[in-house]
Amino acid sequence: MEYGRSIKIFLSDGSPTGLRHIEIANWSGQAIACPRSRFNDLQKWEEAKRPGVYLLFEKHSTDDKNTVYIGESENVYNRICNHDKNKDFWNEVIIFTSKDENLTKSHIKYLESRLTIITKEIDRYNLENSNTPTQSILPRADVAAMEEYIGNCKLLLGTLGHKLLEPINSVVSNSDNNIQENTILGRLFYLSVNGITASGKLTDEGFVLLKDSQISKTSTNSIPNNIKLFRERLISENILQEKQKYFLLIKDIIISSSSFAAAFVVGTSRSGPQSWKDKNGKTMKYIEELLLK
Repeated sequence: MEYGRSIKIFLSDGSPTGLRHIEIANWSGQAIACPRSRFNDLQKWEEAKRPGVYLLFEKHSTDDKNTVYIGESENVYNRICNHDKNKDFWNEVIIFTSKDENLTKSHIKYLESRLTIITKEIDRYNLENSNTPTQSILPRADVAAMEEYIGNCKLLLGTLGHKLLEPINSVVSNSDNNIQENTILGRLFYLSVNGITASGKLTDEGFVLLKDSQISKTSTNSIPNNIKLFRERLISENILQEKQKYFLLIKDIIISSSSFAAAFVVGTSRSGPQSWKDKNGKTMKYIEELLLK
């Protein structure tokens, strides 16, 4: 069952990209988001000097995968001070601690391990951790409490622009069943050109190109260079596997727009809303216009 949540974000200097303190109503946990350029300001924050977990991010402005390192400490700020000297890749840190004294060393070791495992499984971000941390053995009630804590971490991370704990294809299953008629989100769309067939759907994040879509081996000179580079990266990562007549996509991927997805599939610039069609042959553009009436 879906239900609303109330999130409070305090902008310490009035800037949406500066140091931020984030809370969820009726939750004893808390988060602090801080760009590396403001890291020195964290020394004044007692909330950052408690036991907790932290995530060091390198966020790209392109379709490339972002990078994250996940760690824990009984004094998070002191630990990150070491990383500030020894780890160059990150440009933002997000810290999770507690407002009370209930997070123990065993708890934060459990959180570190679970967050690392989930990030690996979902595979949205490149993980800088070389090993998966050992998971603490906790009483059953504590496990439930920590899993709830992770759920809140997922919510706050997504709110702050990092959906590393959110499965790419989590909006709905790959089916048109139970899709609401008054929304285009989650509807399956298909693209079939010159023997190439692909499928995907719109989500709040962009266009999800679905596993087993076929991608043209050829492309025109007019195709944007960023699409060529994106294709080359997926080939190098073995996400696109070469078949006799096409490349096969072996996992769901998120692309910024339906037009980018259509050009990526066919190898030539195309209008996504005009190219993608539902199972009845109606274009995405037609359905969008119909829903606006």
